Amino acid sequence: MLKHITLPAITVIGKEGSTKDGEDFIARLWNEANSHFGEIAPLTKRNLQGQLVGIWGAMSDMSRSFRPWQNNYSEGLYLAGAACRDDAEAPRGWVKWVLPASEYVFVPNTQPESFTYGLELLKEEGLELVGAAYDFTDPLSGKMYIYYPIKRL
Repeated sequence: MLKHITLPAITVIGKEGSTKDGEDFIARLWNEANSHFGEIAPLTKRNLQGQLVGIWGAMSDMSRSFRPWQNNYSEGLYLAGAACRDDAEAPRGWVKWVLPASEYVFVPNTQPESFTYGLELLKEEGLELVGAAYDFTDPLSGKMYIYYPIKRL
């Protein structure tokens, strides 16, 4: 059984790259974002205890329309970043995306096949992927998930 959640629009500021940047581009983006995190730390959303509320690996098609990656999920954009205040402006060298509000289902991101496994579960449950999937890391638990924006068929 897939877990469902409805989320409002989410502002993410991060480092943007493309599948055109070559193999391991996502790992390079995370290295860049992590090594310069102090530049966006004051802009991040935090809970009452002062802890980050979310680390996001946001994806979009090349048009930045938040549609799924093209060519069998092999071409698109990726933003490695953190949830930030809605009014935050991206510092130089950073990019701001506002992920659309949506209903999502999510699965643990524990292995390379997790994305494909999640797509199979969507079909089994009669759900349609309506946008790009996102990587989410819960800073409190350290657990990683893939969020799929959906609509019921």
